[in-house]
Amino acid sequence: MKRLLRDRRAIFGAGVLIVVVAAALAAPLVSTGDAAAQHDIVATRFLAPLATDARGTVHPLGTDRFGRDVWTRLVYGARVSLGVGALAVLLAIAIGLAVGAVAGYWRGPVRSVLLAFTDFVLALPRVVLLLLLATLWRPSAALVILVLGLTGWMSVARLVQGEVRALAARPFVEGALALGLSRPRILWRHILPNALTPVIVAAALGIGNAIMLEAGLSFLGLGVQPPTPSWGNMIASGRDTLVNAPWVAAAPGLALVLVVVACTLLGDALQDALNPTRRG
Repeated sequence: MKRLLRDRRAIFGAGVLIVVVAAALAAPLVSTGDAAAQHDIVATRFLAPLATDARGTVHPLGTDRFGRDVWTRLVYGARVSLGVGALAVLLAIAIGLAVGAVAGYWRGPVRSVLLAFTDFVLALPRVVLLLLLATLWRPSAALVILVLGLTGWMSVARLVQGEVRALAARPFVEGALALGLSRPRILWRHILPNALTPVIVAAALGIGNAIMLEAGLSFLGLGVQPPTPSWGNMIASGRDTLVNAPWVAAAPGLALVLVVVACTLLGDALQDALNPTRRG
């Protein structure tokens, strides 16, 4: 922990994520409170950042084509983008942890079948699979979480399988077997807690990747649907106004880049801090 606190990458990444999460949770307090509010569209559309409308409301990041406050939509969109990314990663980790643990500890046909299935799914192009699944059902936040989770567990399963297989050969596992403990109990109580290091790192790196994929699906119209704001559909709504109103797409774009970079730096710092072979 001390090593992590001395790492500038961890401090920057954690600081950015804390600020973004705090703004998302306090969205009603730090914004106008309604991300879909439209008043006089003609009078309020495409107001520049820090402009004040006829009602005296200040718009820190300006307004979009419908007169909606960009800052309000940005902080409410953070709820959607971060929530979708975090829940998708949790689903992927749960599936990957279960598959990897069973494949790493049980030998024979069970391991062969699970590893073959993992390799088969891993060989499928993820983007094409995402687009296919997203077009088969009505786009929604729940569908995006399900799709990202079901297409992102394979790397976690591979990491866990290798870690569990190495731990299963340790003397403490042989001692637990000699004491008469059941194999599921040994796996759950003794092996998995010691195999969580790569899972933690994969989760930190995977959140940024999931947020980016959610934004890409929403940008293509296959993710979170308007008027519910997400960073992806906000960028899509401002792509044709980059000349006369660049702030509409620039604000969510910069927020997306900042959060993804923060997740990547935090994941790298965690990998260095939790991996003894890379210390020093």
